[in-house]
Amino acid sequence: MDNVVRRLLTASCAFALATAVSQPALAQSTRKQLKTANKFFDLENYRAAIPYYEQVLAKEPNNAVALFRAGIAYMSFDKEKASDYIYKAQRLKKNVSKDVEYWLGRVDHLNYNFDEAITHYQAYNATLKKKDTRKAELAQLIQHSKNAKVQFNSPKDIFVKNLGPTINTPFSEHSPVISSDDKLLLFTSRGENVTGANASSADAKNGKGNLASDGEYYEDIFEAKRIDDENWEKPRSLSGVLNGKGHDASIQVFDNDTKMLMYRQDEGGDIFYSEKAGGDWTEPKKLNNNINSKQFESDAYITPDGRTIYFSTGKYSEDGTLDIYFATRQPGGDWGEAKTIGNAINTKYDDDSPFLSRDGKTLYFSSRGHNTMGGYDIFKSEWDSIGRKWSRAENMGYPINTPDDDSYYRLSPDGSYAYMSSYRIGGYGEKDIYTINYIKNAIIRGKVISAKDSVTVIPGVELVFSGTQADKTALSYRDVTKPDSGNYQVSVLSGRTYQVAVSKDGKSIETQEFAVPIVTADSTVIEKNFYVPYVDTTQTVATMFKKIYFDTDKYKLRPESITELNNITRILKANPGLNLSIEGHCDSRNTDEYNIVLGQNRADAAYNFLKKNGIAETRLVTTSYGERRPDAPNDSPENMQLNRRVEFRPILKEGEAMPKLNPGTGSGAGTGTGASSTGAGTTGTGTRTGATGTGTTRTSLQPGKSKVKMADGTKVKTKVDEDSDKVKVKTKGANDQESKTVYKEGEIDAKTKDETGKTKLQVEGAAPASVATPAAPAATDSTQAAPATTTPATTTPTDSTTTVKP
Repeated sequence: MDNVVRRLLTASCAFALATAVSQPALAQSTRKQLKTANKFFDLENYRAAIPYYEQVLAKEPNNAVALFRAGIAYMSFDKEKASDYIYKAQRLKKNVSKDVEYWLGRVDHLNYNFDEAITHYQAYNATLKKKDTRKAELAQLIQHSKNAKVQFNSPKDIFVKNLGPTINTPFSEHSPVISSDDKLLLFTSRGENVTGANASSADAKNGKGNLASDGEYYEDIFEAKRIDDENWEKPRSLSGVLNGKGHDASIQVFDNDTKMLMYRQDEGGDIFYSEKAGGDWTEPKKLNNNINSKQFESDAYITPDGRTIYFSTGKYSEDGTLDIYFATRQPGGDWGEAKTIGNAINTKYDDDSPFLSRDGKTLYFSSRGHNTMGGYDIFKSEWDSIGRKWSRAENMGYPINTPDDDSYYRLSPDGSYAYMSSYRIGGYGEKDIYTINYIKNAIIRGKVISAKDSVTVIPGVELVFSGTQADKTALSYRDVTKPDSGNYQVSVLSGRTYQVAVSKDGKSIETQEFAVPIVTADSTVIEKNFYVPYVDTTQTVATMFKKIYFDTDKYKLRPESITELNNITRILKANPGLNLSIEGHCDSRNTDEYNIVLGQNRADAAYNFLKKNGIAETRLVTTSYGERRPDAPNDSPENMQLNRRVEFRPILKEGEAMPKLNPGTGSGAGTGTGASSTGAGTTGTGTRTGATGTGTTRTSLQPGKSKVKMADGTKVKTKVDEDSDKVKVKTKGANDQESKTVYKEGEIDAKTKDETGKTKLQVEGAAPASVATPAAPAATDSTQAAPATTTPATTTPTDSTTTVKP
């Protein structure tokens, strides 16, 4: 129940009650209307005062006093209008009230203008005498504004949603209680449908009906059945035995929803309980004197095991402010002596509305103390099982808390969201009931499609979703469209607009904006295709540059990789205007930082080979994507092998189309090994048959021996056994370069010797079907490499078919 309202429970004011539900007589003069409004205002019956002030302002829109007082009255109903009225009053009459700076501070604070609020409070403080007791209150209000500024500038990713007009009214709704199956909501309302709301003026004058001293209706308990996640049936009043003559408020249902804790206005306010009999509730009974007193008992919570009750009471404080206490059931079944929950929770201000998580490890409560943003804020504390005490209270932060009152935090049965009641901008009137949901991630998936034909799917496109968290911390999510399907998929924090940068091969295509709606459920999928102005001109050339693959955690070149690098060398020499991007990739079996380095080492291995074989370094660019651009999911050894690779992409200038390439002829490479591929490049230096017939001439294997002497003096000896299952090839160059290769039963055993030393290579699973006979070397644009035999090897990437032994 609203504590401010409870403390205003005094003897009925007959005049106020008689006129609160009637409209001002049009015949009254402006002076009489203002006088009537002021009487209600002085009783803090703001709802009744507002119509009178408005009639005065209709006739005298610049009446500073009416504006000022109407502004104060509006603070519980319309904070923006309150600000407009008070500021206008001060502009019209600077000293409209000696307290105007105080009220400007209050209204600025409620409207999130915290710096301005502090300025007004300080100005008001300067008008007070040194020993004025109001200085302490001003110091607290200034601290509230400072606290609020901190919380507001570091918001949480939380979605606070009004429960809607079926539940909430222009009056106050609070104290939400949800059944264990999440299908029935009990709550407290001061709306027009409460018991006795339609009492006549005569009855109201005699204290009958349901109007409290502040001119508002007394509180009643209502229940509403859930229709679906968003909607509720029309609430019904639990009148009769549950609702008494004064305020009645819901607190908790327990024991499988068969019992209810409730507040009833009795001896200053006490805690009662009722049991369900059939479809209705029995006459409420008061809890014992260890819980209730002649002071104000406001709210309570019984643990699921029924053994402990936490409750808020004014019994033990000197000034009647609320503190949280607890008591346990005695062997006889009633509540024992109350004990304080401790100074980590209780302050010298009101501490109220305790609620525990189902596991009993987290306490939620409302407080006007601690580092509140203003009024009541919701706090939480964790139970220290070792120290056997509650931790220091933590403010739940904005947007759960606001500069006004926020209280009655109640978790849903499964703990996935919560209910609360709050005075906040955008509500239906006074205090409303809200739900609190933590904003979840949404899965965004789709394709990147060429806008030119709206059909062509573009693989290899990088999408980077950039946004911010509620506290302005940067967010970034990325994926690359898959080579087989063109699909992408990212999991992003919902409820914000992202800038999506679309690029391919390191070049930006465009940036689009994409608003992701708020998602509060798990596994929400949103389909989104991006249409971009891009035509993939490299696809026709991509087949000319095959990917090369690597062993796990290695960056040494395999023999089949050297064969492909020779092909790339030949193409680059035949197309001197073509530049190449060399891109290293990894599987996901190490950290991202480690894989970036490993991917760079793999790219460098290919770069060094090409550079050593005559390709100018100015034509080559290396980069590493680590594990960030997988070709396949990292869910099997075979797929991870596909991701351990280097790719080669032509580099084009902005707007430049891919030129028609000369495939090249003849030998393109020599014996270079690459900086990081020790020994791997001395075999695999074999040249490919060119279109003009230069380079080597491949012949099928025939039993016998042969000798060939090259033009540069290199001697090649070949021996094939009778069954053609064993082949020996020996070479000796003019500079004493030697090599020996043996093919036998699917294995290659190669040894080389040159100025760099000796290297031994073994390859499993490679059986020769033919052997190359060297011909006259072809002219190239670089130093002539020593010819050798072509090393047959498998071209299918495997996990570990190659072993290099230095």
